[in-house]
Amino acid sequence: MNLSIKFAAITIAFGLLVACATDDPNRRAKTGAAIGAVTGAIVGHQIDHDTGRFIGAAVGAIAGGAAGHYMDEQEKDFNRELEEERKRNEIEIERLKDDTLKLNLDSEVSFDYDSAKIKPAFKTTLNKLAEIMIKYDRTIVFVVGHTDNTGSEAYNQMLSERRASSVVNYLIAQGVNADRLYAEGRGETAPRATNETASGRQLNRRVEIFIKPVVEGEEQKAYQPPR
Repeated sequence: MNLSIKFAAITIAFGLLVACATDDPNRRAKTGAAIGAVTGAIVGHQIDHDTGRFIGAAVGAIAGGAAGHYMDEQEKDFNRELEEERKRNEIEIERLKDDTLKLNLDSEVSFDYDSAKIKPAFKTTLNKLAEIMIKYDRTIVFVVGHTDNTGSEAYNQMLSERRASSVVNYLIAQGVNADRLYAEGRGETAPRATNETASGRQLNRRVEIFIKPVVEGEEQKAYQPPR
């Protein structure tokens, strides 16, 4: 990475962090999002090119051959602890090709309409998530908010960011290491279904949680935002 790119990345990161005012109740989540936004630009400076290992990472790594088993056990715990929520179609759990676990949370049960305040009844589910995340601490967690296309694009983007930040802040309050958590909003840009029907719009209003293993020697991959 050349010096101009490093400087630009650091400058962007500093600007984003300053924007997260100290009196902002969501500043920790926004800080995570700010860091996540420039991770791709600065990660080369944080890799030991002799070993391929991530330098200065606050999260422990899993030996490469054990990563699959580690995520297997975590997936089993999620499936077991969230069995009732899955039966009610409030949450979906998916295993991606790179061993990332993807949890899809239905916004109808997690947030009131047009609100970023977590519903009290849904906190029980988030408590379960937090306990498992604490148990399996060698992972990086991305919380991504989505909306339907009702309202303006700018407002939907803001709402999706606020919802992702609310989930991140709640998980931090339950004891999940803030260094592992990143919040991101994608507004109406990544629908799961058509926005032409009520059922489609309901599917599009969601929060997704991506849990990525930190693999020894490949740590930088865990810090790359999901796409």
